[in-house]
Amino acid sequence: MSTTLTDRFGRIHRSLRISIVDKCDLRCTYCMPEDQQFLKRDELMTREEITTIARLFAERYGVNKIRITGGEPLVRPDAVDIVRDLLQLPVKLGLTTNALTLQKHLEGLIDAGLKSINISLDTFDAERFKKIARRDGFDRVWANIRMALDQGLRVKVNMVVMRGVNDDEVLRFVELTCDHPVHVRFIEFMPFAGNHWGRERVYTYGEMLGQIGSVHSFEKLDDDPHSTAKAYRVSDWPGTFAVISTVTDPFCATCDRLRVTAEGKMRNCLFARDETDLLSALRRGEDITPLIEANVRAKHALLGGLPPFKPEKQQEVLHDLSARPMVSIGG
Repeated sequence: MSTTLTDRFGRIHRSLRISIVDKCDLRCTYCMPEDQQFLKRDELMTREEITTIARLFAERYGVNKIRITGGEPLVRPDAVDIVRDLLQLPVKLGLTTNALTLQKHLEGLIDAGLKSINISLDTFDAERFKKIARRDGFDRVWANIRMALDQGLRVKVNMVVMRGVNDDEVLRFVELTCDHPVHVRFIEFMPFAGNHWGRERVYTYGEMLGQIGSVHSFEKLDDDPHSTAKAYRVSDWPGTFAVISTVTDPFCATCDRLRVTAEGKMRNCLFARDETDLLSALRRGEDITPLIEANVRAKHALLGGLPPFKPEKQQEVLHDLSARPMVSIGG
């Protein structure tokens, strides 16, 4: 019989993000510092260890949503096998990718049973893409997005909106939902180690809706009670758009997400500064359930214990950040 993972504030956690690799084939400016140090192979969870940990969360604690992340998960040779393994569990499974090499894996992912995919794309301008990602690749990513849609996958496109970088493309991304049954997710620029975050670079939830509303009439959709995104639709368009407003309107009170990094460290919040080493205990043959439960009980009420993201508190926020960049935490 499964139990629930409930923190000290009464929040029940049923969603798990599992990072399977800390490497990426793009070096996006907001997630990977130039001097990033990567893990050795034996420091990563094996395919079997990933499945063991995931099965424990699903079967003992009732976790019913798992998303595979990275780094870039598709740089891992056994990524499709991991998808196949996790789809044997009683969970809804998704995968987040930059789609740069998706064409090589799409058939295998679909054959394994994957039905939902999140694709990161921050611009429709090829030169801007090169500047943000530090390499060419826009044409391939866009072709792979269309291929995924054509193959019947549910596709979410994640755009990190940065003032003065790509905020002028918000309408272009919304208009993507007119022509395709795609679900665009605008993400406020969040602070992580090495990404040169500044409150002045945050293009806010309110500003996004204001820009969209100046051109298009849209309606609010019903959100899942634990959704991190506030969803909308331009009337009669097949796709939707949403905003993840972590900086200006946090959703911590209803967030049900937990994370396991590629080396088996459990984090109870994206912004957590403390982690619990599940993998070392697992490799010693120990029961890891007390570690999992203690980690959940230690969760803070808001933003992993960070102060609210207010302009006058910017330096305090930066000082208190986890030492991990986004690429090593997992999306």
